[in-house]
Amino acid sequence: MGMRIGHGYDVHAFGPGDVITLGGVKIAYKQGFVAHSDGDVLIHALCDALLGAAGLGDIGKHFPDTDQSFENIDSRILLRHVIELLQKSGYWVVNADCTVVAQAPKLAPFIDQMRVVLAEDLAVTQADVNVKATTTEKLGFVGRKEGVEAHAVVLIAK
Repeated sequence: MGMRIGHGYDVHAFGPGDVITLGGVKIAYKQGFVAHSDGDVLIHALCDALLGAAGLGDIGKHFPDTDQSFENIDSRILLRHVIELLQKSGYWVVNADCTVVAQAPKLAPFIDQMRVVLAEDLAVTQADVNVKATTTEKLGFVGRKEGVEAHAVVLIAK
């Protein structure tokens, strides 16, 4: 059947602002992300996982931070483009499992909405997308509330 697995990872530091975007969902917070795009670490990790599974490089290759056309871009646009690339290569998404690592803000109230948004962009059902949130028990940069990281694992098929 031509199944392939991909893993993606991304991290962004907190900086000025009062909203962060995770999984395509805007969340009010006392800071924003320092990033070229909207800084959505969850979608960036997902893009890398998808591109890696299909052997199509990584997010930096397709959307370099030196390209001004991607400045402040909604990461959902990037994800939809990645899905188009996969489809042109004959792949479709089977499922995605994602983990957001954040000491703050608390993400549990937003998980279901993230799943709905991501399922729509991935062209799968909500049951095919899992999003989890965890902390680092106050260890490291995440534990010190300096930023957020995300991991994504995907299965695609040809």
